[in-house]
Formats: sequence, C-alpha cells, structure tokens
Amino acid sequence: MKRGTPPAPQTRAGRPAVSRSRRKEILVREEILGTNRKVAAELRKRFEERGVLAVNMISSPGAGKTSLLEALADRVKGRFRMAVIEGDIETERDAERIRRKGVPARQITTGGACHLEAKMIGKVIPSIPGDVELLFIENVGNLVCPASFDLGESLRLVLLSSPEGDDKPKKYPEAFLSADVLIISKADLFPHLPFDAARAAREALDVNPRLLVFVVSALTGQGLPEFVEFLAARLAALRHA
Repeated sequence: MKRGTPPAPQTRAGRPAVSRSRRKEILVREEILGTNRKVAAELRKRFEERGVLAVNMISSPGAGKTSLLEALADRVKGRFRMAVIEGDIETERDAERIRRKGVPARQITTGGACHLEAKMIGKVIPSIPGDVELLFIENVGNLVCPASFDLGESLRLVLLSSPEGDDKPKKYPEAFLSADVLIISKADLFPHLPFDAARAAREALDVNPRLLVFVVSALTGQGLPEFVEFLAARLAALRHA
C-alpha cells in the first residue's frame, strides 16, 4: 500500500467490504439467473412430457458444433425426427446449413448477447414441429457465459476441438463442470497438431469426473456411431422414466 493511501473498508470478519454498486450487480445477476432457472424448469417439464430429448451444445467459436449437427442429421435420418435451434450474434448461416440437410432449424440472433437464455428458447418452441424427438440447441460460441444459463435441456454437451489445444478444461472449468458429455472434435486433425486427446480428457475429468467422453470427427465419421447410440439410449430412458 502506498504511503497516505487509506485502507480498503473492511467487514467485521476482516474481509474487504463489497461496494454498493457491486452488491447491486450481484443481486441483479442472481435475479436474472433465478428467473432463467424458473423458465428452464418449465421448458424441461414440457420437453419431458412430449418425450423430447433436448440437448444444449456449448463450445468456443469454430469448435465444430454445426458440422457435428450436419453429420448427425445424416446419421439419424429415418430413425429419429430431429430439429435444431441455432444461437448466434448475427446471421442465419448456421440454420441455413442445417435446413439444407432437410432438418427443421430455427435461428435466434442475440444482437450481441454472448449466450442464449431459457426465455429465448420458449419464444421459438411453438415453431418447432410437434413430432420432434431430438432437439439440439446450438448455443452462441463461448465457453464462459452459456455455462451459467440452463435452457431446459436434458443433456448438456461441451465441445473441445483439437486446434484449440488440450489445456482448455482447467482454463474454462465452469463449461466442463456444468456439462454431461465432452465431445473432443476434429479428431481427423490429430496427426497434424500438437494435441493430446488423452490429456484433454484427463483435464476435463479432473474438473468433472462424471463427464462421458466421445472422440469424434464430423468429417470422417469417427466416433459418430457410438455417439448416436448414446443419444438413442438417453432418449429411450427419458421416454420410459
């Protein structure tokens, strides 16, 4: 502390006091998250009653979420009815890619917000076909904000692509801690990159030991059959719960 600088206000317990503006910020955030949890719970109930497996996908930008969805569309065609809700700051490009696969897709453009919220999902649900069995929600590309917002999903995936490096899980722990499944994507690039898939999986499991890990390539199809069967089992369990 510089000479003459007054000490920071302290609480009785000796901890630095929280400013009024900071307390207000915390209260607003708690209110937003509380409202989101309520809406998400209502959505989850609706999905479960309809026998819909809702899957929230989060990752950094460019990790391969849309490419994975395109590959899954080909794999589940004729077996499961699939739909997608796309979240992006701007454009309908990802939704257009999914529609070209013959899959219903609804785009949400956030206009700058770094994540989707449950109320956004609620607004577009009426436009999703009623006979859908697998509903994928591709969140805005970001490993920070989306982790805090429940969208009413039954399953949360976090994608980690090989070009990102194998040290992401402990740098962005909340994304991995909040997920049910880790998808290590772009496995076809392993031979060309200094990426250790085993290390990435270990780091993620250190953060969240209950994670299920799949190593996939949307380009070559590696790991996709196993992942589709996993989704089929989760859908069956949901419908027989």
